[in-house]
Amino acid sequence: AAGACKLTTSVVAPSVPIALLDVEEAIELGADVVELRMDFLERRGREATEALLRKCERPAIVTNRPIWEGGRNDGDEDERLDSLWEAYELGAAYVDCELLAAERFFARAPDSFKSGGNGKTKIILSSHNYEETPSDVELAKIHAACVAAGADIVKIACVCKEIEDVERLERLLRERGGEKETIALGMSEHGQVSRLLAAKFGSYLTFGAIRRGAESAPGQPLLGELRDMYRVPTQTSSTKVMGVIGNPIGHSKSPALHNPCLAAANVDACYVPLLVKDIKQFLASPLFGSEDFVGFSVTIPHKEAALEACAEVDPVAKQIGAVNTLVRQPDGSLKGYNTDYAAAIDAIEVAMEKKTGTPAAKALEGKTVVVIGAGGAGKALAFGAKFKGANVIIANRSVERAQALADACGGRAVSLEDLAEGRASGDVLANTTSVGMQPYIAESPAPASVLGDFSVVFDAVYTPLDTRLLREAKEAGCEIASGLDMFVGQAARQFELFTGETADISLMREAVLSSMK
Repeated sequence: AAGACKLTTSVVAPSVPIALLDVEEAIELGADVVELRMDFLERRGREATEALLRKCERPAIVTNRPIWEGGRNDGDEDERLDSLWEAYELGAAYVDCELLAAERFFARAPDSFKSGGNGKTKIILSSHNYEETPSDVELAKIHAACVAAGADIVKIACVCKEIEDVERLERLLRERGGEKETIALGMSEHGQVSRLLAAKFGSYLTFGAIRRGAESAPGQPLLGELRDMYRVPTQTSSTKVMGVIGNPIGHSKSPALHNPCLAAANVDACYVPLLVKDIKQFLASPLFGSEDFVGFSVTIPHKEAALEACAEVDPVAKQIGAVNTLVRQPDGSLKGYNTDYAAAIDAIEVAMEKKTGTPAAKALEGKTVVVIGAGGAGKALAFGAKFKGANVIIANRSVERAQALADACGGRAVSLEDLAEGRASGDVLANTTSVGMQPYIAESPAPASVLGDFSVVFDAVYTPLDTRLLREAKEAGCEIASGLDMFVGQAARQFELFTGETADISLMREAVLSSMK
């Protein structure tokens, strides 16, 4: 049900005064539960626990994680376990103890617990694996051991080495969550989707940090993002999922752009980043290949491999040889589209109209477009320019790849050296590579000395918005077209393919600009 998954923040401050400020901030950000990580305090003890519990206006989890399970406490074990029972006696809503210490923990239980409990405190028994995600069989054994040891709530957190590991955590929640309230979360960027979709998957809670640098586990998103962008409080098991597939994926602004539009259109869906090593393996997995995952945006380096996973491909995308959009069909198969080419051409045509006065729709007829890059985006732009009547020149580090694309689209191939030395001029220069993208913002795919030979310079990179290439093109007197225009345009087309709804372009632009501040 909506709202069943509790938004939780771990307070990892070094002192009680700082911890109290973080507790206050967590509550302001919408935390349902606050985890008090006592092991991070420089001075621990009953007095500190009491001060934090007294001021915490939300249900609190008291955790005093030992160093041997990824925590900070390297002190006496009996003292550590006794501190958890002190929290119990002080009425904490939850106390978290490690499964490996459970027998010793319960052996030290106070009489009030042995005689029936305080009616307030739930015992979380937790297991953390910082090496890998165990097999289905091993996860089931860990869950059963927690239940048998006396857990009110089971918590299992594992490092995911690849995104498919999340599938085992989701299966554990689906198959065992009915026996006992269960928290199952993946650590690392590969496991992040388990945190973003925790409510859909059925986890009792999910953790979000109050700010960057305050994460208590690798791959932990921000609390505000969980609440507002990924709308965890409104997720249910029937919530549909879309996502952007890439490697790397941390830089992607797609979730910041699609999710506000889904909310505005009142679509019960969530759009998530998906760090994928092998797209074929990913799409074949029972979880990510299920009907609940209704569509995917595809980015570097998977655009060409994605085409092979499609049962059907849009004719233009087939000619380009790359797809950036996968849409689940009623029979469960995927249909591929390419929304890059039209969006890029639209952005360039608008810039050409500004520069030459020729109506945008005819602005590329008979013009020469020099495309840097022969990958998926390069193919899309080259074919798009050809469709519009332009002459196309492909400049690429590998001249062989440039020649292959030139042959396919009826263009000409040159080397990057030819471009740099002024032997490949034209009307439009279009960069489709990642050169100049964060964090390598000092780089440019073309020297400033040749930019004055072009009327329009387009850069597909949108992080940062103001790339070195565009800055130098502007200084050379060129009209520029930003990757943001292409990005928003292709995303709007994707949104319509995913949902059947018309995208709010202005909201998309506003959302992505806001996310970049």
